[in-house]
Amino acid sequence: MAMTSDQAVGMLRAAAEPTRLRILALLAREELAVLELCRVLGQSQPRVSRHLKLLAEAGLVERFPDGAWVFYRLSAAAPAKALVDQILGLISGDDATVTRDAERLAGVGDERGAQAAAYFADNAERWDEMRSLHTAEAAVEAAILDAAGQGPFDRLVDLGSGTGRMLTLLGPRARGAVGLDLSRQMLNIARAQTAAAGLTACELRHGDILGTGLPDGCADLVIVHQVLHYLADPAAAVAEAGRLTAPGGKVLIVDFAPHDLEFLRAEHRHRRLGFSDSDMERWLLAAGLGGVEVRALPPAVAGGLTVKIWGAKRDAARVRLIA
Repeated sequence: MAMTSDQAVGMLRAAAEPTRLRILALLAREELAVLELCRVLGQSQPRVSRHLKLLAEAGLVERFPDGAWVFYRLSAAAPAKALVDQILGLISGDDATVTRDAERLAGVGDERGAQAAAYFADNAERWDEMRSLHTAEAAVEAAILDAAGQGPFDRLVDLGSGTGRMLTLLGPRARGAVGLDLSRQMLNIARAQTAAAGLTACELRHGDILGTGLPDGCADLVIVHQVLHYLADPAAAVAEAGRLTAPGGKVLIVDFAPHDLEFLRAEHRHRRLGFSDSDMERWLLAAGLGGVEVRALPPAVAGGLTVKIWGAKRDAARVRLIA
């Protein structure tokens, strides 16, 4: 959809300021919370918030609250996205300011990664026990099996395999399986679990789920189980899952519906407090997937977490909600 001349002028004015241009360049890398932008930019929260307000009013960025935090990302609207891409494309790749900001952002990401790694190392052996506190795990696993289908699958890929539970659950329906995780402690537990389950055709790799190194279309079932809420760029993980999915294959994403349990961010390193159906559908469609189905599993106790299962295939279709 084309924009009016007034809209174009408003967007150009909003972008034509050094700090706001830096913000756009940072958000082109990943969605960020206000305080994270403050750290990278070296500016106060009120000042950064004013810049963000102007960018949001111009339609260049989107603001979305997540519990007590507020995140920002580049607008997904076609005219705004095209304009931002063109503006950022004019900046030299070795621009000193943009390079410095990228290095500072990498430092913020390294801190998040170190905190997450320490958390996973401390809690690896209790991982399944902790997960069971959130909702009825048996019901979730039954729903996952139903959503996956009987198979058999030529190759299953588990992105962020953790303790290997999804591999032991779905592995018997697959001729081969690969699990990736950045936590070596988790991988050690997963190796023991899959070996105990007799899954001889299951490979565990130390790797980043945002850049797996696996070939395009290599799997007919890709699962991302309780991983996205830890990531700075969940859309990128969905895109990678889509890239790995073969024609006719399926992606299953298991995570939480939006909630307000802020302690999960502080104590359990959750970056996002759940995901909306609209965001997930948009990411799946952008990954070249369709036929989106959404399953909701309410918590076992009052005030608990609702687990969502989003399934998608290569064929485009309308979203169908399953009660």
